[in-house]
Amino acid sequence: MSDHHHKEFRLNTPEFNQLNKQLDRRTFLTKTSLGLGALAMGSLLGSKAIFGQNGKPLVERPQNLEEQIFKALPHFAPKAKRVIYLFMSGGPSQFETFDYKPKLVELAGLNLPDSVRKGQRLTGMSASQSVLPMVPSLFNFKQYGKSQTWVSELLPHTASVVDELCVIKSIYSEAINHDPAITFFQTGNQLPGRPSIGSWVSYGLGSDNHNLPTFIVLVSKNAPKDQPLYARLWGNGFLPSKHQGVQFRSGKDPVLFLNNPEGYDGNDRKEMLDYLSKLNQLQNEAYGDPEVDNRIAQYEMAYRMQTSVPEVMDISKEPDEVFDLYGSDSRDTGTYAANCLLARKLIEKDVKFVQLYHQGWDQHGGLPKGIANQCKQVDQATAALILDLKRRGLMEETLVIWGGEFGRTVYSQGKLTKDDYGRDHHPRCFTMWMAGAGVKAGFNYGETDDFSYNIIKDPVHVHDFQATLMHLMGVDHERLSFKFQGRRFRLTDVHGKVVRDILA
Repeated sequence: MSDHHHKEFRLNTPEFNQLNKQLDRRTFLTKTSLGLGALAMGSLLGSKAIFGQNGKPLVERPQNLEEQIFKALPHFAPKAKRVIYLFMSGGPSQFETFDYKPKLVELAGLNLPDSVRKGQRLTGMSASQSVLPMVPSLFNFKQYGKSQTWVSELLPHTASVVDELCVIKSIYSEAINHDPAITFFQTGNQLPGRPSIGSWVSYGLGSDNHNLPTFIVLVSKNAPKDQPLYARLWGNGFLPSKHQGVQFRSGKDPVLFLNNPEGYDGNDRKEMLDYLSKLNQLQNEAYGDPEVDNRIAQYEMAYRMQTSVPEVMDISKEPDEVFDLYGSDSRDTGTYAANCLLARKLIEKDVKFVQLYHQGWDQHGGLPKGIANQCKQVDQATAALILDLKRRGLMEETLVIWGGEFGRTVYSQGKLTKDDYGRDHHPRCFTMWMAGAGVKAGFNYGETDDFSYNIIKDPVHVHDFQATLMHLMGVDHERLSFKFQGRRFRLTDVHGKVVRDILA
């Protein structure tokens, strides 16, 4: 496009003409009313009453709370500079993974005692059962590592790195159904609309790589899609839109709408974005809406990502021994194993928060076969990620998290046979683990009763987990807030305490 056409476009485009109108009668009255009042007050009081001898205001403009918050961030030296959060969507059973309960063998088939249940809420799927028959795990457990941590035979690779893990067996939540439970873990509230953890991290700490998003999401393509995932789980909520998570997908278009449209080359794309930026800047000057700046930042990031994303998504240069470490699935883009490998690459590029979702852990029936398949899909790659980060010197500044939205019940839901059973949702106690920066390695925390139904030592609420995660990143969860609709919100709302006993 010639310079003449550029000028003609600028002068004749209605949007430019509208935004370039500096002051009409209404705008003049709106923008100058306060200024006229100030002039009147100045004429009455004299300029020295408003300005000092040197012409500077006697009273400095006070900093708003956001300015004070960001001037102080991070609030203290962070232990973790990056996070990889491996979310096992659906609720992995603690009985078949980490919470060994041998006494259940002698209680198999008996009804769950009222003294254990204590009238606690059940889901609609098992509340109608006249009997709640207890069932032990069909799988063997052994103690591994110097920490002598109990691990199921379904997780042999994870067992090999157990001395790197901080296993927390006393996580609990109020949410008993999937959608509110996942939303609670990811946003701090059971109702949709709040910012996700990654968005809070982006908002508070910003980016260390200006060519990639601060918060990136990966979803396994090789997992059962029994429970849906919604984009709001990694959404920005009421935070500025530039802090939302960006999903990277498998295939030729890892980020939707990032590639140039057909018929466009790089120069055309840049020219279009330049004009779009000018329009947005004019609109920002006219209306002062901060969201315009966020959109400009997103468009600029998208342009830079056209180069950075293909580079980071290319795993072809990884040596064979890396693929052998993560497992054969790691060569297939979009699988859990490939996403673990990609998470490591993103961390190397200083992406601050990577969230990996793996669905399919909701075994209400056919649990033995179902959970065996799930563990097989994630076990080797999860352990490989720990080993890979450690040998590259990244583990000291990276926090890895593994867990779901709740656990499973000690009793079988529905049909119970010698070789088959299912477990319902159980939010009162379940297991997660952390590894890496800032947490004790080879450490077990919390304890449940013989039925893994109630916590008997060191309970850790969802908000406590969130507070601890933020603390490890150098953020005081009580001080990072955002004003929306007349009140200040934070990730942990008015709850949460840092679990200091697990800190290294």
